[in-house]
Amino acid sequence: MHAKARRSARRRTAVVGAAVAVIVAGFAVRLVDIQVVNAQEHLDNRAAYSGIGFSQVLSGTRGSIVDGEGTVLASSTTQYSAQFDPVHVKDIEHVDDDGREYTVTWAESAADIGEIIGRSGDEVQAIVADALAADSNSQYALLADDLTTQQYRELTALGLPYLSFHPVQSRAYPYGAVAGNLLGFVGDDGEPLAGYEAAENACLQATDGSLTYQQGSDGLIIPGTEVTEAPVDGGTLQLTLDADLQWYMQQMIAEETQNQQAKAGAVMVVEVATGAVRAAAEYPTVDPNDPTAVDADDRGSRIFSRTFEPGSTFKAVTAATLLDQGAATPYTSVTASGHEAFPNGAVVGDSFQHAAYNYTLTGALIDSSNVALSKFGELVPDETRYEYLQEFGVGTTTDIGFPGEEPGLIYPPDQWGAQGHYATTFGQAFTTTMPQVVNAYQTLANGGVREPLHIVESCTKPDGTVTEPELSEPRRVVSEEAADTTIRMLENVATQGSLAPAVAVDGYRIATKTGTAQKSDGNGGYKAGLYFTSIIGVVPADDPQYIVMVTLDEPTRVTSSAATAPALQKAVTQVVKNYRVMPSEKTEEPLPKFAE
Repeated sequence: MHAKARRSARRRTAVVGAAVAVIVAGFAVRLVDIQVVNAQEHLDNRAAYSGIGFSQVLSGTRGSIVDGEGTVLASSTTQYSAQFDPVHVKDIEHVDDDGREYTVTWAESAADIGEIIGRSGDEVQAIVADALAADSNSQYALLADDLTTQQYRELTALGLPYLSFHPVQSRAYPYGAVAGNLLGFVGDDGEPLAGYEAAENACLQATDGSLTYQQGSDGLIIPGTEVTEAPVDGGTLQLTLDADLQWYMQQMIAEETQNQQAKAGAVMVVEVATGAVRAAAEYPTVDPNDPTAVDADDRGSRIFSRTFEPGSTFKAVTAATLLDQGAATPYTSVTASGHEAFPNGAVVGDSFQHAAYNYTLTGALIDSSNVALSKFGELVPDETRYEYLQEFGVGTTTDIGFPGEEPGLIYPPDQWGAQGHYATTFGQAFTTTMPQVVNAYQTLANGGVREPLHIVESCTKPDGTVTEPELSEPRRVVSEEAADTTIRMLENVATQGSLAPAVAVDGYRIATKTGTAQKSDGNGGYKAGLYFTSIIGVVPADDPQYIVMVTLDEPTRVTSSAATAPALQKAVTQVVKNYRVMPSEKTEEPLPKFAE
């Protein structure tokens, strides 16, 4: 061949080769794009349009609720239910990596299943055989309903098209009824229905994941098509409660409620310096493991939903107002009889008949004289007393934020009327909740600074993120001197009052005040002989650390607030023991009850 022709042939061969190389390279790039870069997109599209895409839910686990020390009060486990489709159970044909066909028999699959769930292959085969014997077209037979996540994953890995799975959430409350009214409960479907289960669901709720894959015509998972989106478990909700103290208080208040033949009872314990609620126990109560075992009215928390006139417990607030305004001292006196009519037409009486006494402000608290407090209250304007009542928390919910918490009710002074002008000085003509009364005393015990009460401590997510509740800023309500002096007067109530022996706790100075509230009959009047009774204590009085309050609804054995004294003594004794509170080292000279 001529040299020029040979050069032309080589040139054509090179061009063709280059063109082929370009085409091959293009195919290679496209193949990488399809199988690597955009593989998931193409799999998703294929699943969407070919109808062979399948998905299974991977359930996250609902978060736990724990007390202040980490003791678990509520927890969840995720188990799985596995079912056969008996009519489609058969031997499975497979093709190995080398293209060779092989068969996995039903007997072999049954043996594999049995090894995972702890049963024999024969037992597994019998489940299907029995279902088909009963119905030759059966499409359902239960394999197990309590499989662990590990067992579920191992069974899924077998790739058996006639097995299906459903996640089952199980919620457990290991301490039973302890804090049951606060924790709340969830329904059979896992939905939160009450208490902090519902209120803090954003913390506790899990996010489900998924397992998606494609199946071939033989029902087997196509290798390489599995895509897992991991579930996210719920967070851990930590409460300020002390489970051991809560347990004791629930046992104690149940016993005392029954002893006094009352409709209901409750006790709260709050840490003075922080406003943290360490116990909020009540009777009747509910076991969240079986909430339908009690009446619907007993499944919530009366501590937060029940309002009442605080009565004499709020005489301490009137006293603190007077002290803070400089209108009185513990020694300031008024003359008060057991029953008096006032110039505006109002009539006020004490709980016992007595002649005209020259009461000091301290003495008015010791004897809980309504008449004397009415006269002391007039030393400051109604508007001033109204503002102090609001500052102490009357009319607004606490920061606890419990579902259904009531704010109570107080009218402005221009709506008090003749009787309300005096009744508001001794805790009537407005309503509060138990936490509001406790918060008022926490303020006095904390040197006049009101700390927000709270039960939720924090939420810790699985990734370690910790969030705390948004609480109100601490606020000064009265001066430190006014608060400390009020506590000292209340200590004299504990030592000089009629209940002194019943509330005394050996080695500790305590400050107390009782309250006996009349109960509305629903027709504008009051129930005859039936009361909502309460008592509140500060311990130790010389170094306030804890507030303890007890209430009894309509006690009938003893109808006065004296019914609550034994419960307070037991509660305070347990608190100082539980927290190893040091005994008081000194005593104060008693304040005078009457002016000289």
